Amino acid sequence: MNADLRNKTALITGASSGIGEAVARELARRGCNLVLLARRRDRLDALARELSRPHDGHTPRIIACEADVARDGDIERAVAQAHEAVGPIDIVVANAGISVIGPLMKLSLEDHRRQLETNLFGVLRTFIATRDDLQKQRGCIAVVGSVNGYLTVPSAGSYAISKYAVRAFCDCLRMEVHSLGIAVTHIIPGFIHTEIRQIDREGVYRSERKDPIPTWLQMPAREAAEEIADAIALREAERVLTRHGKLAVFVQQFLPGLLEGILRRAKISGSQR
Repeated sequence: MNADLRNKTALITGASSGIGEAVARELARRGCNLVLLARRRDRLDALARELSRPHDGHTPRIIACEADVARDGDIERAVAQAHEAVGPIDIVVANAGISVIGPLMKLSLEDHRRQLETNLFGVLRTFIATRDDLQKQRGCIAVVGSVNGYLTVPSAGSYAISKYAVRAFCDCLRMEVHSLGIAVTHIIPGFIHTEIRQIDREGVYRSERKDPIPTWLQMPAREAAEEIADAIALREAERVLTRHGKLAVFVQQFLPGLLEGILRRAKISGSQR
């Protein structure tokens, strides 16, 4: 599926790696202009230089803005820069996220606060900063949630709390803005090959950390980005990524006690994405 996204301007949070970087590449390939946001400026600048090259007769306009979705004011400044450089925003991909792992009996209030500041309030900050453009452009906001927004596993409770909240945000917003012509697309990944499981509770990337999820169970970020771009182009309400993700969501919706029993016995832990 390659619905036309040419000449649309997309703002992507968490664009320096993982799903965000892959979505940036895919949307640039489809002819979008990009506003790339992340904390790691060196990676952003390198990606912006790479994607600014002509492709199929189109040279995308790309700006890189160092921004932390957990900090007030950063996204508003990036939107202001985008207006000066590329004009109004048509597509928003609220992707930035971290995973605070640990049993609820041991996590501190500050651990939960850090999780929610990025995964929930980061989405809210992104939406509030871009909602005027979305209304004017009759645009689309795609929010990257998780299969953990439908079910949780031991030691991923704080992460799941944030993703359940994101799911509620998407469901409510979709009803509220339908008449305004704004599409709300909830992206629900299972295990995707990204760095998220190598980022610690403080939000710092640890290259020495081993990803506990076997690679055969992970969807490549490039494939995930293709599906996300299709879902945006089709203005879908939601899209679940990976076969195991689709199975988990289905079982949780129709046989909710089954997965809980399996997970309780297997002691499986860790976040999706």
